[in-house]
Order: sequence, then structure tokens, then C-alpha cells
Amino acid sequence: MNQEIQKRIDEWLGPEYDEATHQEIKSLLDTGNTKELEDRFYTELEFGTGGLRGIIGAGTNRMNRYVVRKATQGLANYIYAKGDPKKGVVIGRDSRLMSDVFAMETASVMAANGIKVYFYEDIHPTPMVSFAIRELKAQAGVMITASHNPKEYNGYKVMWDDGCQVTPPADKGIIEEVRKISSLSQVKYISFDEAKAKGMIEIIDTKIDALYLERVKTISIHPEVANSSGVKICYSPLYGTGYRIIPEALKRWGFQDVYVLPEQGRPDGNFPTTPYPNPEETEAMQEGMRYAAEQGYDIFIATDPDADRLGVALRDRTGKMVLLNGNQIATLLAYYVATEKKLPKNPWMVKTIVTTDLITDIARDHQIGLADVLTGFKWIGLKIRQFEQEGKNFVFGCEESHGVLLADFVRDKDAIMGVSLFAELTAYYKSKGTSALNVLYDIYRKYGFYKESQKSLTLAGIEGLSQIKAMMEKLRTQTPSTIGEWKVLEKQDMKTDEVIDMTTHTKKGSTGLPSSDVVVLKLSDGAKVVARPSGTEPKIKFYFTTRGQFDDMPTVEKKHEALRQAFLAYIQG
Repeated sequence: MNQEIQKRIDEWLGPEYDEATHQEIKSLLDTGNTKELEDRFYTELEFGTGGLRGIIGAGTNRMNRYVVRKATQGLANYIYAKGDPKKGVVIGRDSRLMSDVFAMETASVMAANGIKVYFYEDIHPTPMVSFAIRELKAQAGVMITASHNPKEYNGYKVMWDDGCQVTPPADKGIIEEVRKISSLSQVKYISFDEAKAKGMIEIIDTKIDALYLERVKTISIHPEVANSSGVKICYSPLYGTGYRIIPEALKRWGFQDVYVLPEQGRPDGNFPTTPYPNPEETEAMQEGMRYAAEQGYDIFIATDPDADRLGVALRDRTGKMVLLNGNQIATLLAYYVATEKKLPKNPWMVKTIVTTDLITDIARDHQIGLADVLTGFKWIGLKIRQFEQEGKNFVFGCEESHGVLLADFVRDKDAIMGVSLFAELTAYYKSKGTSALNVLYDIYRKYGFYKESQKSLTLAGIEGLSQIKAMMEKLRTQTPSTIGEWKVLEKQDMKTDEVIDMTTHTKKGSTGLPSSDVVVLKLSDGAKVVARPSGTEPKIKFYFTTRGQFDDMPTVEKKHEALRQAFLAYIQG
């Protein structure tokens, strides 16, 4: 091992670190596991624009109490520099392994810095941290979560005073402050119990939960149908934070028949039946879909561990459960809002650039403004803040990765709102003698059938990072003129803020979006490919769209697969 890695290991074997940490490192040294030690200590776990996310364990490149302490000191310093420490900080956590420890460590450092802590004692969804920040007029918030990652991961998500994940310039300012914390000696710290005894920590569960649930009820469009339609709902929190709050929300809306899957209904950071607890994944939804089909439920809904994403499966006329993708969930909610909600003046929707353009069609058809933003829900939150200044009224936000927002009293994706309104639209369409699935097919008949999919390539480590960079560079400098049978008509490069006409190879404008490592290729016949590295995982993601007539779905799907294969052959060739 090089000297820098050895130096870091020696520091972590010093007196400032606890015995459990010493033993974990010594075990790797004793077994000669040099590769693992190098991976744990070759760098520091990067505090990115949204916070931290990494594998739990000892080391500078892992999620542990010491990395959390340093990050929190950096955040506290930024609050003193650019915010108001007297306003306090909200802290929440999910059901993951070590989330309780990391939340208490965050609170301890904040309190030691003289910053009041509003603390969720029980596990709570991410959107409820956003809500509490706004309700309590706090300066910032921290949510301990790694969202839908496998059990080995945890994370540290930072929000600012509007309840939105930190955006420029706060995100980069916090990163700079965190990087200045090079030693534990720079971290102020008192124990959680001492901070609580001094009145620096206030437990907020009871106060905030009731306020939040009442506010969620205000998004209902047809409150009369919950109790009268007889809709049957099966729900799974996937061992996470929705376990208590979502059944309570549905009950308050008036839904009578709500069944919570007992196997997945208790919080458990080991996620025993769902190794990848992500409602985007078919595997995570299978158990609930099977039970819902057997027992005759109209709908199966699941939420990820921090309850900001939702998955939906609907019963078709044969009794089979049909799993919706994130674009289809967003489409049905957007259509329900557009057609049934009493809209305010100057209504606007927001979606990310990788989310279906079907939302654009629906918004345009109903005289609703539509803004496209970069991938990541924080950009939707930032756009809502801009709307407030411009006299525009936010009515709906969505991203293809199963995140939706239906009101601006939260500034992050909110699966509690999503589950509640999706249950209602299911009940509403049932009361009208049809179904949500039939309505989705009607939307396709009217606007065209969009076939969309995503392909992620996991490329871990230093070598993987190099491969991801090479792929993005190839896309920029060796852009193909054709992909399979499709002509490449336009390239949008968010990094250089350029829109290039690929038929003339001339610049035709700018993207109007913040700089980001994203490339969009617009193709003939309404097809599209988007490429971007993940901001939270060692992955590069590709998004594919083909479009055609609903009565010719097989052809559209066949072409879609051909586009995927042709592009992947090019990018990996």
C-alpha cells in the first residue's frame, strides 16, 4: 500500500476512533486483505451535491459515524457562514442499518455547535423532513438514507431552508466547508443525551405527523370516492418508513380496505425478501403482486425505504396484476390532475429531461405550462421556488424513476402524496365504470404510444469511473450520424450548454439548463436517447424512447429493442 493509504489507516487505529472501528480494520490487516483496505482508504467518501452515500464500514471511503461527524461539522460551519444557526436543523432517518446511529451523531455535532435540532425519534419518510423544515422555518435538514440502494449502503441527504435538496450555490458551498474538515479534532461534539438534557434537541414526531397528514388530505380531488367505490388496496413499505404513515394517510382519506403485507410491513434494514428494495425493480414488487392477484385487490402499491418513490401494479380484466413503470405512474397522475383538478391561474407542471414527453403532450392539451429540468428532484424543487417569484402556480412534478410531487408544501418527491392520490384516481375511474389501466390506454390512443426504458451499466472502482468517462467522451466527440435505422437529428450537450443540429453540424442554440454531464440525442420518428452517469452510484444510465400508434404497439416495441441494441453496440464498441 502507498504511504498515503497507510497514513490514513494508522490515523484510524489511533485513540480518537472507537474499539469496534479498530477491530474492523485490524481484521482486514490480519487477513492480508490489501485490496479491501485500499478501497476503504484510497480516497475520502465524496460529499457530493446532495450529500453522502456509500457502503457502511470503517474507513475514509465508507459511511460511518466519523465521516458523518466531519460532514456535519462542515454543514454547521456553512450554516454559520451563509445561514441562520438560530433557526435550527431538522434531522430524520430511515430504517437502514446504522441510520439511528448516524442520525444521533448528526444531532450531537449540530448541538455542540449551538444549533437547535428538531429530531424525528421514529423513522420517517424523506418528504416529511422537507415538510418539517418548511413548517418549523428551520435553516436546513439532514435525512439519513440511501433511498433504494442495497442494505450495505447508507447516506446523508442535505436540504436547505425551503425544504429542497441543496442546489447552487449552497451545494458547492457546503462541499467546500466539508472538505476543510481534515481531522476529527476540528469537530465539535457532545453526546446525544447531553444535548437532549441541555434542551438542544426537540422531538417533533407527534407535532409534525398530524400537521403533515392533514395537509396531504388537501390534495384530494374527488374525496367522495374513497369510501364509496369499494376499491381494494394492497400496500408494502418494503421494510421502510412508510409502514405507519401511509396506512394512516389512506385511512384519513376514507379508504376502508387497505391491507399491509405483513412480511414487508415491519421496518428492517436487512430487507430480507427484497435485496434491492426499489419499487422500480420487478423483483421487489413480485411478492405483493402475487398476493394482490390471488386475493382480488384492485391495486398493489409499494414505497421504497425512505418513502419518496412509489411502485404501482393494477389489476386488469383477467385478474392479472400489470406493473406500471415510472413514466406510466406519472402519466396517469398528470392526466388526473389536468382533467379533474380545479386548476389555479397560470398552472405549471415540471418534469425531468429523462421523463416521458407524454406529460408535455397532456400539459399542452390542457393549457398547462411545462418546464423540463435536469435529472434529480432537487431541480424540480428549485423550479418551484422560481415559480413563486414569477407568479406561476405549481400543480405537478415528476421524474421517470418513480418520484412525484403534487403540492408545494413539500419540496422533494413524496410517495405519501403519490400513493394517496393514485389510490383515489383508481377509485374514481372504478366509480365511473372503467379502470386506471383503461384510462392509460385511452391516453395512448389520443397522444400516441410511447415506449420507454432504461439501461444501467454498473462500472465500479477507479477502472469503472474511467470507462464511464470514456463513454461520455465518445458520445460527445464521435457522435454517430445514425443509430440503427434512425437518423441522429440533434445533440443536446448539457455540459457545454449546446444544441447541435446533426444534419448540418452547426450550433442552433443552448439548452438553458445548468451544466451537467448529460447528452441527449434526438432521432428520427420521435425516438430519443439520453446518456448520463449516475450521481449516487457507480453507474452510467441510458434512457431510450420510441413512439408510434397505440394500435401498432408490437411494432413500436420491436423497434424499441432494436434501438437499444444498436446504441449499446455503438457505445460499448
